[in-house]
Amino acid sequence: MPLTGRTRVAGAPVNYGIYQPTGAPVGPDDLLAALADDGYTGVDSGPIGYLGTGETLTRRLDTAGIGLAGGWVDLRFADAAGFAEDLAQLDAALDVFAAAPAGDPRFVPRPTLACPGNPARMARPGTPTDLASALPAAAWPDFAARVRQAAGRCRDRGLEPVFHYHLGTDVETEAEADRLLELTDIAICLDTGHLALAGGDPVAAVRRWAGRIGQVHLKDADLTVHARVRAAGGGLPDVVAAGGFCALGRGDVDLAGVLAGLDDVGYTGWLVIEQDSPEEGRDLDRIRADQHANLRWLEGALR
Repeated sequence: MPLTGRTRVAGAPVNYGIYQPTGAPVGPDDLLAALADDGYTGVDSGPIGYLGTGETLTRRLDTAGIGLAGGWVDLRFADAAGFAEDLAQLDAALDVFAAAPAGDPRFVPRPTLACPGNPARMARPGTPTDLASALPAAAWPDFAARVRQAAGRCRDRGLEPVFHYHLGTDVETEAEADRLLELTDIAICLDTGHLALAGGDPVAAVRRWAGRIGQVHLKDADLTVHARVRAAGGGLPDVVAAGGFCALGRGDVDLAGVLAGLDDVGYTGWLVIEQDSPEEGRDLDRIRADQHANLRWLEGALR
């Protein structure tokens, strides 16, 4: 599959349940070494600061032979005052990304812009969608204007951002992602697992968003687990803890169809393998085994 010549594969700290820069169950050097041993060539930053900054980050990446694929930065796009305050953390993240050597311009780190969790939607993530807590139609123009402002700030630093729709946030569903793409020129981060649990069709989305996909988070999802947790009143952390995001090839996402579609539309860039793990109650042995198996699954699918 020609896709192999246009992509590189990254892992992610979120696979180890790492959501804070300190107190992680696996140190950054150990995580990077494990990725390199398995054959990954890149890594998502995880929480800014976890991998270090400046020379510390550069040294770690060079030692492991790992590139930086990008990383998550959430901004309060729905809140004018909050957004203004959050620009400082965007600038700090851009400092980190700009310090990471890329070599090939196709694989420069992608700032992954997103919304913080919306408590009401975090409590009832995915389908059936809680439309009562959705962003009002009248709020979309200002929301989109702030996304454009943040994207411009990234571009001023020579970095091209993507926007990550995500369960439990103001941009969760396929329709909300479509609306954002209509109102801005930002590329999308295609997260296959989050789209599936929000009721979307990742294969169809690849076709519809052709030319607007700037990053891919390759993620499988278990619709049965999600439905069971939602029916019991569980929120997004409960979905993650129950295994709603499973190892590649073990869930309900047509990942082979996604990869074929990405090949057809000429996608070039990072494939970030993600399998969100809980912040508490992790099984590190299972996590390490899954991340090894995930890459082997992808290698087989790309043959």
